[in-house]
Amino acid sequence: MPRKPSPHPYADPTAFQRLMLLIATLIHHPGVGCPQRRAWRDNPKQHHNALEDLQQHLQTLAQEQGHPLPPNYPAPPTLQKDLKRLREYGILDRRMYRWGYYLGTGIMSPRELQAALNALESQAKYQGDPQIRQMYQSLLQRVRGFAFPHQTKATSPYPVRQNCDRAIDYTDPEEMLEKQDYQPTLFHHIAPLEEAIVTGQPIEISRTVNPYGDSQLGIDQVWPLQLIYRDIAWYLLYERCANHQLVIGRMNRYKDYLKVLTPNGRGIEAQWERLQQAHELLETGWGLKLGTREEQEQELAGKGEGVSVRVRFFPPVSTFIEEGQLRHPKQKLRRGKKDPTTEKPEYIDYSLVLPPRSLDEFSIWVQRYGDKAQVMSPPALVERHYGMALRLLGRYQGSVKLD
Repeated sequence: MPRKPSPHPYADPTAFQRLMLLIATLIHHPGVGCPQRRAWRDNPKQHHNALEDLQQHLQTLAQEQGHPLPPNYPAPPTLQKDLKRLREYGILDRRMYRWGYYLGTGIMSPRELQAALNALESQAKYQGDPQIRQMYQSLLQRVRGFAFPHQTKATSPYPVRQNCDRAIDYTDPEEMLEKQDYQPTLFHHIAPLEEAIVTGQPIEISRTVNPYGDSQLGIDQVWPLQLIYRDIAWYLLYERCANHQLVIGRMNRYKDYLKVLTPNGRGIEAQWERLQQAHELLETGWGLKLGTREEQEQELAGKGEGVSVRVRFFPPVSTFIEEGQLRHPKQKLRRGKKDPTTEKPEYIDYSLVLPPRSLDEFSIWVQRYGDKAQVMSPPALVERHYGMALRLLGRYQGSVKLD
């Protein structure tokens, strides 16, 4: 007589529903069961019950999904049995999850996850982004034990790519606290600032420093559009509520103050539109100065007056200038005649058309190359650099002996 087939352990609807809720909990709460970073840092020897944490999240999700469960159900031994079943089917890896449970690598492959973590590490470590720093530490904690490609040890992913541009001012309130060096800047309000950006909330901020003398000090009511990192610092791109001027200001030049003016923002579509216009100005200009509202209106309407600029670069700097094929979308490079000794051009002429608002920042870029750069046009810019060269010569005369 043939044996009756034994029922599947999850043939019971209650058991099957529990397993589905467990999988849903792992999807919606990656890293569930991981001890809180701050608590673990303060007391690393304290026992942490990961299954208890998993049980609480599962019960909450079941309630939200309309499948309420009895108190203290499923019990930790039942959860252990369900987790074992997920391992048998490859839904979970056959390893310890000491730092929280999660399924695979989400929407990324292992190689893509490695690249994403490399980018997060750079932004956290060198650009000093406090929000990203917390995210990176949390993610790094979760993936302990994960086998990244070409790694034999269960450690953090090898940094194949890294951006080493370093912020030169404090950006993380926790770091300020640890070093007992409080800096009263806008970095203390990153969370509400980001919320205002994605909802289009108008906010009130206050500028305290104006090194160039071209920005207003004090209270300003704005729609924040984006946080931008460039070279050595973080900047805030925003639109003024009063006159709709687009402005970029360095974060540490605004005080420790942010006030949301109206909770209901103007929406993400309006934010996108103004953000795209701001980046159009950035692309056609040079640097971060966006000009006056009138200049912006003219440029965005295609009626702005451009200035033709030409700079002559000499060896060895000219080689580096020629390498920069994508430095600016409107640039043109022209080689001078060949030097018979080196068989290389005697100079490279770098030409482009810029809006007047960008000439100051363009001049600063040219100055970095010292005597290997000569402005050829326009005449007003030639005169400006000639005057700077004379003043620089005056500072050195009598203090330096030239060969």
